[in-house]
Amino acid sequence: MNDRSLQETRAFFAAKAATWEEKYPDDSPAFAAAIAEMALPPGGLALDAGCGTGRAFPLLRDAVGPAGRVVGVDVTPEMIWSAQDRGRGAYGRLLIADVGRLPLRDGVADGVLASGLIPHVLRPAAVLAELARVTRPGGKLALFHPVGRAVLAARRGRTLTPGDVRAEHNIRPLLATAGWTLLDFDDTDERYLALARR
Repeated sequence: MNDRSLQETRAFFAAKAATWEEKYPDDSPAFAAAIAEMALPPGGLALDAGCGTGRAFPLLRDAVGPAGRVVGVDVTPEMIWSAQDRGRGAYGRLLIADVGRLPLRDGVADGVLASGLIPHVLRPAAVLAELARVTRPGGKLALFHPVGRAVLAARRGRTLTPGDVRAEHNIRPLLATAGWTLLDFDDTDERYLALARR
């Protein structure tokens, strides 16, 4: 992210951090289903990219088991602080970091959950490439949102446009260029899930 985009993203989410989860209290089943489809290996490392308040941490911990590791990164300090206040640090490690420059070695993650991340980054292709860098061959990426694009657009009083980065005709080539193969694409009222393999 450039400095301006970084500041705008931080400001947007900082104001929402304290009450983020309470605004959408019934999302856990959708998160659980998406994480199950990632088929994370027991003992593996799960990366929550743009983890926010860490709401997926308990589910990711269950997926990788007691021998596994969960790492969450978010660029907004207030989101990480909210995650810590909610006790999410007990499930894994929380880091303030830019997903475009992750403080992780190559090929360490077995799976990456990126919930609501892609629309908030300035250079999605570069971020997808960075997520590929830190993921082992065969590892999975779940670009996820607990409601589909049409529902989300309606909530915000907007209409869908062909240029939406999350549309299948846009996200498929972005993923391929970054080293991912799109395995499944589901954009219904109930969820958005683009599941890819490294």
